Amino acid sequence: MTSPSPLETELKLRIPATAPYRPLLIALGFRETVPAQPESSVLWDRRGELRAAGSALRLRRYAGRTRLTWKGPKVPDALLKIRPELETGVEDGEALEGILRALGLEPVMVLEKVRAVWSRDELVACLDETPFGCYLELEGDPQAIRSAMEGLGLAPDRAEPRSYPELYQSQGLGTIRPR
Repeated sequence: MTSPSPLETELKLRIPATAPYRPLLIALGFRETVPAQPESSVLWDRRGELRAAGSALRLRRYAGRTRLTWKGPKVPDALLKIRPELETGVEDGEALEGILRALGLEPVMVLEKVRAVWSRDELVACLDETPFGCYLELEGDPQAIRSAMEGLGLAPDRAEPRSYPELYQSQGLGTIRPR
């Protein structure tokens, strides 16, 4: 998601299902801004260079839009995932894929899930359904994240420190085999 700061601060929490959290989000002042729908993200890399640097380049198709996102190395934190992030809209996803290939980048992983986006002033909440379980992501101000987590009745032991690419890989999913 796009954040007003070049630093993305988020927390991913394991949940048993997404439906029970909709009324809880409403009670905390969130409103649904994008109803649940499929999302497809492709990670790009050049011979593992980005991954080795702790970075990622993602081309995401979601809610009728295509966005290119660069994520930098994680900033150490005991609970939250904090990392630099730059993101922009893309007019022509196929043309951008051609540009990435011309620059020597190749798609290395496909991540697919169903996502609903909820928001309030200082926070975005995403309800995600993946092939290996459901998650609630909270993104925004660190104190607002902690407060929302408590308001949703979610303890810190529900936090999932792994990224979606790491989770997909742990399940043997998403990897694109080299040509």
